[in-house]
Amino acid sequence: MKREWIKKTGLITVSVMVMGSLGVLHAAESTPVAPKENTQVMHKTSVADMVKLIDVAGKQRMLSQRIAKDYLYAGEKVAVSKAKKQMKASMKEMEAIHKQLVESINDPEIQNLLAFVQLSIEDFKSTANEPYSLDNAQLIIDLSESMLEGSQYVVNSLKKKAKVKESETVEMAGKQRMLAQRIAKYYIAYQAGIKDKNTVDQMKAAVKAFSEAHKALMANPENTPEINRKLHDIDRLWKIVYKFYLNIEKGGLPLIVFNTTDDITRKMNQVTEMYVKLAK
Repeated sequence: MKREWIKKTGLITVSVMVMGSLGVLHAAESTPVAPKENTQVMHKTSVADMVKLIDVAGKQRMLSQRIAKDYLYAGEKVAVSKAKKQMKASMKEMEAIHKQLVESINDPEIQNLLAFVQLSIEDFKSTANEPYSLDNAQLIIDLSESMLEGSQYVVNSLKKKAKVKESETVEMAGKQRMLAQRIAKYYIAYQAGIKDKNTVDQMKAAVKAFSEAHKALMANPENTPEINRKLHDIDRLWKIVYKFYLNIEKGGLPLIVFNTTDDITRKMNQVTEMYVKLAK
């Protein structure tokens, strides 16, 4: 059984979901487990290319959440056509990014982790093609949490290697894309019947994390006028819609949550790309 396979896998000891809250993930970020000091993480490359790779690796975090969200939305018969199309495109992008990471990073420890991610991608695809059920929905969520943890580890390792302030900003902005999709994932999971305390806690933690990072990005003195315009656009939307997200237990707005979180992810992707350009 797939669930048994996940339990037996030893390459990632605990999924983010089992940790109980997104705050644990933030703690892990502040003290990441880094490769050994003498280990070469990447092939010879420039700082600008390293920052670009951080952005690329960071997209895997977002895709892990988006795929799970789309599976649940399609299964719950909400925005079915869009969700299915998006899930297919996200899976294709995830595989392409994974291939790029495997070819760009030669640290043995990270390569071992990427091997686990490959197995998770295969299981993601397999489960997504099965008939929708609450059990499969929970399995998809479990897989997305493990892949999020693995992707964050890769980002932390690359950020440590880059050792430039631009990498911190790119990582933070890139994470906002993931948090928006994570919000939608847990919102629809609750509406689908996964109504445990963890679902509510994860949703509220994601909203809080997004709000805090958004304030930090808006206060960044390195922002260009264009970046500030984009962030202010997001700010106007966020001040309205975050209240909908926090109403997870009341429900009733799955389509609004789907569309607004996608809009935020799209805009944050543009902002992240602008930050990447500043590293040149």
